[in-house]
Amino acid sequence: MAKKPGERDPLAREVDRLLRQLPGADPTLQSDPDQPPPRAGSPLMAGARPVLSRPPGPLASTRPDAAQVWGVWGRLAGAAVLGGALTQWPYRTDCGWPVYWYLAAVAALLLAAGWAAVAAWRFRIAPAHALALVVGFWGIVLAAEQILPRVGYAAEARAWRCDALGAAVAATAAPQLQSVGSGR
Repeated sequence: MAKKPGERDPLAREVDRLLRQLPGADPTLQSDPDQPPPRAGSPLMAGARPVLSRPPGPLASTRPDAAQVWGVWGRLAGAAVLGGALTQWPYRTDCGWPVYWYLAAVAALLLAAGWAAVAAWRFRIAPAHALALVVGFWGIVLAAEQILPRVGYAAEARAWRCDALGAAVAATAAPQLQSVGSGR
């Protein structure tokens, strides 16, 4: 069924009627759609609120001040230094408590990178946010390097506790040590 040029869709009329009933609705919706919109000085427009470009809240701040920018970059620098320092971890991470302490340090790296990423996102500092995500990805790589062999997802198998690893390493390393010592 074809519509006449001046005829409105009945569904659109129903939507407009429901929108007019909303509290705080746009004043132009509170009039008849066939009538011209009210002028700025009319009584209908007197109580209208201005339309905000951003929602109110912590994200509505304009520009971060210098302390906030330095704070974001400081968080990122701390996370990046920790990520670099973890590559030079001075203790063995074969099994037992040293693995747990190393993974706790990696968790601290992930928290620091996440903190820097959230702060950079909040203050709209895109380069710092991207770098914080890279540092966070580096933390995931460091964690995966230790976790995946222990859960059976890597070619090399490692154990969480030292008593299980000692027996496994001795059984696999003994034939290799004998072949090296015999000069073959």
